[in-house]
Amino acid sequence: MTTETTTTAAEPAARKSRKVGTVVSNKMEKTVVVEVTRLVKHGRYGKFQKKSARFLADDRVHACIPGDVVEIEETRPLSARKRWRVRAVVTAARREG
Repeated sequence: MTTETTTTAAEPAARKSRKVGTVVSNKMEKTVVVEVTRLVKHGRYGKFQKKSARFLADDRVHACIPGDVVEIEETRPLSARKRWRVRAVVTAARREG
């Protein structure tokens, strides 16, 4: 009696999480700090509150300046705190010059 194993097509990779936020700092090499703000409804009173979180994102091409609205995408750990990569600049900040 032989058992036959069939290999199915590889499962699609898990969809990477994406967030949209504002660049608040680009003072590090190849890294920007992106602040993502969201509205959360209070459990008891129902009022909406702003909650914000800051993420370190990889920016190898130095395309971002503070004030840019960017889309970041989750990726493998790139350093101790960096787990996001800049995917696209949604809205560019006003450039001086």
